[in-house]
Amino acid sequence: MPNWAYIVLLVLAIYILLSLLLYILQDYFLFKPEKLPKEFQFYYENQETEEYNIETRDGAVINGLRFKAQNPKGVVFYLKGNSKSIKGWGKFAVDFTRHGYDVIMVDYRGFGKSTGRRTQKAIKRDMQVVYNKIKEKVPERYIILYGRSLGSGFAAKLASMNNPRMLILDAPYYSLSKVAKKFIPFMPLSLLIKFPMPTYKWLKYVNCPIHIIHGTDDRLIPYKTSVKLSKIKPRQTTLHTVIGGGHKDLNTFESYHKMLGEIITSHPKKVDLKGSSIDVGTSSKQMDVKA
Repeated sequence: MPNWAYIVLLVLAIYILLSLLLYILQDYFLFKPEKLPKEFQFYYENQETEEYNIETRDGAVINGLRFKAQNPKGVVFYLKGNSKSIKGWGKFAVDFTRHGYDVIMVDYRGFGKSTGRRTQKAIKRDMQVVYNKIKEKVPERYIILYGRSLGSGFAAKLASMNNPRMLILDAPYYSLSKVAKKFIPFMPLSLLIKFPMPTYKWLKYVNCPIHIIHGTDDRLIPYKTSVKLSKIKPRQTTLHTVIGGGHKDLNTFESYHKMLGEIITSHPKKVDLKGSSIDVGTSSKQMDVKA
């Protein structure tokens, strides 16, 4: 066998090995869970919480918290990112309870006190079970879905299958396959990735108002991703820009809190376009004006 053939076979073998490793180990790269013992007690200063557990049909347990507001106007179902547990993410609940909204947060399978084998299908099913539990006590017109980073995909999927008051996406991705391709463009990700999370596909079926919040300096998921997502359902989507915001620090910007407060405390109003310039065409030709 000629030398070039050995080289080709070696490269092919290495490529196949890398593909297998990516398929097997991707869960460890994508998820950074924090495990909590069953006896762990959640505590947040100036926040009233209630812990609960939901058992799924396959025997897994989904652990979550309800952050209580005084005389709640509704509920925010907050779907968190890919790291830690609700032990740390719970500090963000105050951004909603201070506006009079209860907040529901849960840990995905393998995070915190939650158990069960983690797959995209299983997590989507789990989130629908939690949403159904919320619906039993709160009409959907009072439910806000908020998805942060990884959670933005699951929130978009939930919104596409239900009728919440609104969907808020914080630093969302077009799809996780697209994010992964940015770092490993030479791998056949369409065949290997277990969590493709095609947010762009699910947004097509969302009928409620959509609000997208993104920082211009996000180096993990570029701002242009949200610009692209906002064009999927442009008539019902509003893009909110945090100038200078990164991927993990939007809560440190005053502008973020201002826009978030305006989003969740206001109701969409129909704009009267009669008499506006919406139907006025543009022309590159200059009209002659005689003195």
